[in-house]
Amino acid sequence: MATNVTSLSSDESVFLTTLAGQGRTIFTVEDAYAHWGDENRARVHLHELATKGWIERLERGKYIIIPLEAGPEREWSENPFIIASQLVQPAAMAYWTALHHWQFTEQVPRITYVQTTTRKFQSRKTVLGTAYQFVTVTEQKFFGHKREFIGHQSYGITDPEKTLLDCLDRPDLAGGIPEVAKALRETDRIRWAELDDYIARMGSGAVVKRLGFLVERIDLPFPGREEHLARWREHLTSGLAKLDPSSPREAHRIDTRWRVRVNLDEDMLNGGEV
Repeated sequence: MATNVTSLSSDESVFLTTLAGQGRTIFTVEDAYAHWGDENRARVHLHELATKGWIERLERGKYIIIPLEAGPEREWSENPFIIASQLVQPAAMAYWTALHHWQFTEQVPRITYVQTTTRKFQSRKTVLGTAYQFVTVTEQKFFGHKREFIGHQSYGITDPEKTLLDCLDRPDLAGGIPEVAKALRETDRIRWAELDDYIARMGSGAVVKRLGFLVERIDLPFPGREEHLARWREHLTSGLAKLDPSSPREAHRIDTRWRVRVNLDEDMLNGGEV
C-alpha cells in the first residue's frame, strides 16, 4: 500500500522516531505497550501502522519498521541475519549459512540456518520471503561465535572453525560431506590450534572421526598435520560413525583407523559431482 510521511499521526511519528533514536528497527508488542501506557491504545496504533505500511509483523508479538527508503510501494526487507537474531535468542547463524558467509563455499543456501539453545515451536518458518531453520543444540555445543555488524545492528555467527565442526556434526545442514570436504581445502584460512580446542570442548566422537578421515583421505597439507591428527585420535570414541549420515547409501567399506562407515562414493570427496 502506498504511503508517505504525512500519513503518520503525531503519536505514531513519535513512537517510530523514538525507536529510531535508540537504533532499533525491530520491536515487540511490549515496547508498544510501554510507550503508549495502554494495551488497547497500543494495539490500535500497531494496526494503523501496519495498515499504512510502516511496520510489518515478523511473528506474534514482534514487528519490523519499514524505512523511508522502501519507497511508496514499501518494497524492502531487512537483512535476514538481523531478523533471525530477533526471532530466537540466543542465536548464531550457522551451518551452510556460515559456511557461505566465510567463503568456504560458493553455494548459496536457500535457507538461513540459525543455531540456538532455545527450542522453537516451529523449527522452520518463512518471514518476509526468507526461509529460516532453527537448530537447537545443547549448551555444550553453543560456542565459538563472532559478532558481526551491519550498520549499527549486529548478529552472532559461528566462527570459521566452529562452522566446520558444526557442519561435520550435521552434514545434512551443510550440503553434505562433499561440501564440507571442499571447505576443508581452505587450509590457509583455518586456525588449527583453535580447531583442536573446539574439538575437545565439543565432545563429539562422530565429528572427530569424520574430520580425521577426511583430512587423510583428501591428503590435506597444513603445518603440524601429524601432530594434530595424533591429538584428534585421542578423542576417538568406540563404535562406528557414518561418514555422511544424511546419505541413504549403505557403507561400502569401513575405515578402521578412524572408525568410519564410508557410505559415499569417495570420488565425491575429490571434487566430483554429488
